[in-house]
Amino acid sequence: MNIVFRESGYLIKESGRVYWTLLKVMVPALLIVKGLDMLGGVTLLGHLLSPIMQLVGLPDEVGIVWATFMLTNIYAGMLVFFNLGIAENLSVAQVTVLGVLALLGHSLPVEGAVAKRMGVGWRATLALRFGGALVLGFILHQFYSHFDLLQQPSELLWQPPASTDPSFIGWCLNQIETFAWIYVIILTLMTLLKLLRVLGVERLMHMVLYPVLRMLGIGKDAANVAVIGTVLGLTFGAGLLIKEAESGRLTKRDIFLTIGFLSLCHSVIEDTTLVLLLGADLSGVLWARLAFALIVIAVLARVSFVTKRLEAAS
Repeated sequence: MNIVFRESGYLIKESGRVYWTLLKVMVPALLIVKGLDMLGGVTLLGHLLSPIMQLVGLPDEVGIVWATFMLTNIYAGMLVFFNLGIAENLSVAQVTVLGVLALLGHSLPVEGAVAKRMGVGWRATLALRFGGALVLGFILHQFYSHFDLLQQPSELLWQPPASTDPSFIGWCLNQIETFAWIYVIILTLMTLLKLLRVLGVERLMHMVLYPVLRMLGIGKDAANVAVIGTVLGLTFGAGLLIKEAESGRLTKRDIFLTIGFLSLCHSVIEDTTLVLLLGADLSGVLWARLAFALIVIAVLARVSFVTKRLEAAS
């Protein structure tokens, strides 16, 4: 029983720390988007991003959602998605494409800085994450459209309570309730991650991914870190990678390929679960993303001049 109470206390404390960190980003982002919406800026920004959204089969107004994902984090992007009230107008295929854009292109200022700390520069990061998101989004849009897949209306697996008060005060009270639910989601996800680790799922993922990454040409120590980052996230994986790099066991090529892989596919449990709540399909946000990351890194590992060019961009 003491172990249960100790673990429960740790999860509550850790989830509170993560929640507070997210609040400092989400609240300003949400207020900015609300202000833009009241001033007509959301519509304007949607028109500016319209060509990009049309490329991946999404309506103009989704542009502000992806912009929020890129500049802040997935939680803030989800809040904007809910606040714009566009979920009912999208198909499962469209939400899946949006989920892919979010997963590959989110938290760019923070996670780009982490990659920079490891020696992978901004041009390489943007080429992999922003460019990769558009490429995979375009491929999935064409695939789902051509084969008439996932064209049914999307259904939110979770959504914040709708406000019955149209005033600004009513909106604020509704957001407070939403923020409370987000803490519940964070605590639930952290508990799930802990449970999966106890059940050996994390070890199973390591057994599956490790030999694949080694076949791609990523060194033993780097492949081990890549698997951990794939499960737990880019920032955590990069933290371990820094320690390995300082030990002198990793080559610059290993570091570049590992960060490249984590840029395209990281935090597959937490982040994937979050976009599934929006109504996305697992085929795109997990399997297609994982396959895309493996293919891209396989190409970079074998086409030496591409690797050199991207390393030079670092």
